[in-house]
Amino acid sequence: MFALHVSEKISLRLIERHHAEELFALVDANREHLREWLGWVDGATDATTYRETIIPAWLEEFANGNGFTCGIYLENELVGTLSLHEINRSLEMTSIGYYLAGNGLGKGIMTDVVRYVTNYCFETLDLNRVVIECATQNMRSRRIPERLGFTEEGVLRDTEKLYGVYHDVAVYAMLRRDWSSKTQEVTICVSSK
Repeated sequence: MFALHVSEKISLRLIERHHAEELFALVDANREHLREWLGWVDGATDATTYRETIIPAWLEEFANGNGFTCGIYLENELVGTLSLHEINRSLEMTSIGYYLAGNGLGKGIMTDVVRYVTNYCFETLDLNRVVIECATQNMRSRRIPERLGFTEEGVLRDTEKLYGVYHDVAVYAMLRRDWSSKTQEVTICVSSK
């Protein structure tokens, strides 16, 4: 199984078919919270759809080297997911999507996970650009790329439609050269103390 250890308590595990019930239970228990910014939540009505349709598509994407969807685990509890959407090898770029629910909220978990995966994209996958898109009004989600020093490149107007309402989406990006300089700045600050 593909797994990444973010910290002593946080890990990312590739979502496989046997995770269907666990994943559906997380979404179902947090439906109201997740539905505010995720339009697919209303369509997540049973574990069978995850097991037979959604997870196989994610696994095919992983097998083709075109991205992955991992469960975010706090110790051994599933608290969210993170996805790399379409790894474009010719442009050496990808985008990150994520959500947290339940016991994962308010603990800095997503900042740590996105930091780790961004580094993984540059160091392991040898990519040049990582993008995160967030609804402009979704301040909790926007704080993640902002904390990590991603550059806000602009706003796509009315590009997402949730429950009959259009929303603007902020586009954030990190380039390998920017990440390398930020990583060096952190190392210098830590070593000079």
